[in-house]
Amino acid sequence: MAATNPRIKLPDIIKQGDVIEVKTLVRHEMETGNRRDKNGKPIPRDIINSFVAKFDGREVFRAEFGPGISANPYLAFQMRVPGPGIIEVTWTDDDGVQTVATAPLNIA
Repeated sequence: MAATNPRIKLPDIIKQGDVIEVKTLVRHEMETGNRRDKNGKPIPRDIINSFVAKFDGREVFRAEFGPGISANPYLAFQMRVPGPGIIEVTWTDDDGVQTVATAPLNIA
């Protein structure tokens, strides 16, 4: 199942030089590959295995996941704000499907 409904949450007021927390959430059921369907056939593994956050095209955070990742993962990370720009987050699953969300980062 491809990830859907990606969200990014940023603080309401951001000043240049602030260290902010960026919160992200994506819907993805995750399948570890350890379960079987009702006919006894293995259900193929399908998890989000990587997450990359970029600010104006420059990588600011990266995470790699294994089969222990929960369904609908929530992720938060901190970054120093160099100025106004665009936050882009990308989740990639085992099938190579990428789900991308962007949000403007405005300076107060």
